[in-house]
Amino acid sequence: MYKSGRMQRSMLRAGLALLLAAAPAAAQEEPVSLTGIIDFHAHAGPDSRPRSLDDIEVARLFREEGLRGMVLKNHFTMTADRAALAMAQVDGLEIFGGVVLNRSVGGINPEAVRQMVAFEGGRGKVVWLPTWDAEFNEYRIRPDGSVAAPGPSDPFVRVLEDGAPVAPLVEILSLIAAHDLVLATGHLTPQEVMLLLPAAKAQGVRHILVTHPFGQHATIDDMRRMAAEGAVMELDWFAVHRGSDSVAEYAEAIREVGAEHYLITSDLGQAGNPTHTEGLRAFIRALRAAGVSDREVDLMARRNPARLLGLD
Repeated sequence: MYKSGRMQRSMLRAGLALLLAAAPAAAQEEPVSLTGIIDFHAHAGPDSRPRSLDDIEVARLFREEGLRGMVLKNHFTMTADRAALAMAQVDGLEIFGGVVLNRSVGGINPEAVRQMVAFEGGRGKVVWLPTWDAEFNEYRIRPDGSVAAPGPSDPFVRVLEDGAPVAPLVEILSLIAAHDLVLATGHLTPQEVMLLLPAAKAQGVRHILVTHPFGQHATIDDMRRMAAEGAVMELDWFAVHRGSDSVAEYAEAIREVGAEHYLITSDLGQAGNPTHTEGLRAFIRALRAAGVSDREVDLMARRNPARLLGLD
């Protein structure tokens, strides 16, 4: 199944390349408005990995481009406090943060979530399950900014045991529900996600984001099941930019599962890569070229992230 999925993805990429080659150059450079868009996955400095812009610079860029908001993500430290500081410096932009439950914050640590919620400013909104320290990790960013080879993390943060969430995660799920936070699945495999979703809903979690499912090799059938459980799934431009995902497979998933179940993000901020706004514009142009409608783009770039964040 894995080889077959890889073959299908290769064929989809080839098909998109032909489509884009046939599209007029003017269409590829058509104006793209970023007004009202929310980037749910924005990296910025300071960080332990090289970043192109700091929090304030990204916020100013987004305000100038007319975006509505962003979620600051860092794999190793909480960003709720940084989001509050950035909002104090840059008017007219909704900035949220969160915490990724990697080893640097104690792993599956309920106290890390409690403190995030209590921080002044109230900008802590997202709890990501392990990314870098997930048990089965597709990719990791080294300190020099390069991408490590796929493989298991060692050591890793355990999320499930005997098919059920570990006890501290059950407590975290209840905290997420009590404070109306967003649960993001980090770098969990599709199999782990499908075990987690019913448990999260049973604890009262209302907002669930599956973090870049293609990066974790989710199939269309996997994504249909995730959508049926009420999850929203993230499609990110960084994965396309580095060549691991393709817009053709994104477009197929949108057609098969429905745009109402997805949001699009930049996942940018890495030194040497395009800026977040350059990535978002390229993403929207590529989606249009692949047959995704402006209505669907609006759903994925504006309405779905706003709904998750309680802004609608």
